[in-house]
Amino acid sequence: APELFISFFAIFLGGKFSSVGTGTIVGSAIFNILVVIGASAVSHKARLHWQPVVRDTLFYASSIALLIMAFQDGVVTVWEALIFVGLFAVYIMVISQWKKRFGWLERRSKQELTEGIESLEKSTKDKKHNLNLKVLAFTREMLEVLIPNPRKHKDSLYATFSISIIYIGVLSFLMVEAATALATGIGIPPAIIALTVVAAGTSIPDLLSSISASRRGRGDMAISNAIGSNIFNILIGLGLPWLLVLGFTGQSLQVSTENLLASAFLLFATVIAVFSILGMRRWSIGPRVGWLLLTMYCTYLGFTVGQVVGAW
Repeated sequence: APELFISFFAIFLGGKFSSVGTGTIVGSAIFNILVVIGASAVSHKARLHWQPVVRDTLFYASSIALLIMAFQDGVVTVWEALIFVGLFAVYIMVISQWKKRFGWLERRSKQELTEGIESLEKSTKDKKHNLNLKVLAFTREMLEVLIPNPRKHKDSLYATFSISIIYIGVLSFLMVEAATALATGIGIPPAIIALTVVAAGTSIPDLLSSISASRRGRGDMAISNAIGSNIFNILIGLGLPWLLVLGFTGQSLQVSTENLLASAFLLFATVIAVFSILGMRRWSIGPRVGWLLLTMYCTYLGFTVGQVVGAW
């Protein structure tokens, strides 16, 4: 949702905001692949099923290919936007039928399940007498002042969801404003801030949920969360706003590709690298793989910062 809202605001506001939306989505995709999967691997070793990994990777690679094609000439047409949204619809249909067509058995061992449960129980016991639990309880009480708690008020489910979406939209707008102001203040392209700071900020929920799934012994869920989020961000986060704008104007849409095309190609390279690493390790992830992916992300940050220094 944050990436989608940022993309909407960036496209409709235009001008200096135009590269923030695409930059956030490209940078978030790199963060998800390298940091989210890497941190999940560091937190807990797991064996994966190749079927869902292959499925998501194929659709993700197709999404990146479409993104590179759209960036090549810097112009998006109605047909290109329709292909983006249409491919996501196909992805949803394939997901619903994938296990029926390519069935697989859960191959997590008892030891992996036991380790996941023990890790969860240990973290729960540690928190019972921890200050963190009190802080979380206080935060929840403060949030209930702004957002109805659907567990206490059963009839407020839709209101809670709607209010939450509105807050995400408002905060996303403020994030775009802050990113643009920061870039202007230090004299660098807004796309650089979007590729790094904003992208990492919007991906924190994916990071936390994937680590949680990994600690429960659900490595497949952690990987699919990272890759599936990227597929949504590219195909819907960019495709849907493009389609709406093009539908209203009836003309082609100019997109800023400053500092983004190289990152899009780099994104494709990270997909090949991660898929190759998983294949060579027979669909197993662990701390070694995790640290390697995290190191790759640090290298990417160094490359991006190097661009900024070179521009100065």
